[in-house]
Amino acid sequence: MTDETARGAGRRPGDGDARRGRRGWRAAAAAALYGPEGFYRRPEGPAGHFRTSVHASPLFAQAVSRLLCRVDEALGRPPVLDFVDMGAGRGELVTGVLAALPADVAARVRGYAVELADRPAGLDARITWLDTPPATVTGLLFANEWLDNVPVDVAEVDAAGVARLVLVADDGTERLGEAVTGAEADWLARWWPLPAEEGLRAEIGLPRDLAWAWAVARVARGLAVAVDYAHTVDTRPPFGTLTGFREGRETAPVPDGSCDITAHVALDACAAAATAHTPGESAHRLGETADGLGETARMPRNTPRTASGAPRSPAGTPSGVAQEPSRGARTLPPAHLLTQRAALRALDLTGARPPLALASTDPTAYARALSSAGQAAELTAQGGLGDFGWLVQPVGIPDPLA
Repeated sequence: MTDETARGAGRRPGDGDARRGRRGWRAAAAAALYGPEGFYRRPEGPAGHFRTSVHASPLFAQAVSRLLCRVDEALGRPPVLDFVDMGAGRGELVTGVLAALPADVAARVRGYAVELADRPAGLDARITWLDTPPATVTGLLFANEWLDNVPVDVAEVDAAGVARLVLVADDGTERLGEAVTGAEADWLARWWPLPAEEGLRAEIGLPRDLAWAWAVARVARGLAVAVDYAHTVDTRPPFGTLTGFREGRETAPVPDGSCDITAHVALDACAAAATAHTPGESAHRLGETADGLGETARMPRNTPRTASGAPRSPAGTPSGVAQEPSRGARTLPPAHLLTQRAALRALDLTGARPPLALASTDPTAYARALSSAGQAAELTAQGGLGDFGWLVQPVGIPDPLA
């Protein structure tokens, strides 16, 4: 809830907030998650606090490896095939994908983990560790639970029916600030219309739209996929979804670096953004809002390093900022939105139980198959991971999940 005591005292909303450390949720979450002491800089990594599909079962990485093989086939089996793991955590997904690939495909794959934290010790030497995706990708760019951690501002409707920015202090206390205007107001009007009812809230997803368009712009040919808990314009929750996670439990979001801060993703808006902006335009607009986006969506400032620690020269300007691909305007086919349940079934992950007769003829194989079926059931479960959204954007190839 927001604090309206200042309004009652006759002061304008937002007066003195900078002095008290209050700011919008986008800026507060960016500092809390990606600042020098931020949550995502911690040595235990995201897996120490929450569990994604990657951690739930190796079957997920195996399914993604099958998707990469389909992309490879659609590309005509190029000499070099890229796999880019956005928001890689500690590299669990890219490691699992490389391990699951057929030998002839694995020999051609260039694996990238895109993450701000330092490279974990012992990571497969084939994996290049970067803080921004490669400038040009031919293959599969896969963003599993990345967009939900691109920080966004929160709007709340006041007593007069006006949508205002929610300002937050480091201890999590909130109050209303200025009215939402400009591009953010336009985004709300199109993607999350708020009735004039006091207390209704929305997360303004424009930074995520721009971040996704920027990521898709890196793909020269292939496929870009975003996987996240999501909603669409017809199912937006009336009070938003902003929340926190700490040590495996949901908690109140407090922007002090002690917890993850996340919100569901408007994947339909992201899908439209990727086809609406040219590569250069998305980069320009992303740069305009970078101060509030947080490090996940920034252009790189650090030199990427290989397993040996030797610096690699990024494709960048003399200032070290990576250049956008030189591609101009291009026409992309419509993106494909589906549930994780549908996507994994299309990738031959069904969760079917093994025949009971196998228990008599080969008990060990039956036990393994039963365990695998249980893991597949978790990945595709209604009311759980199976309800996650997959945003699939083909670039120059047919949709391998169509």
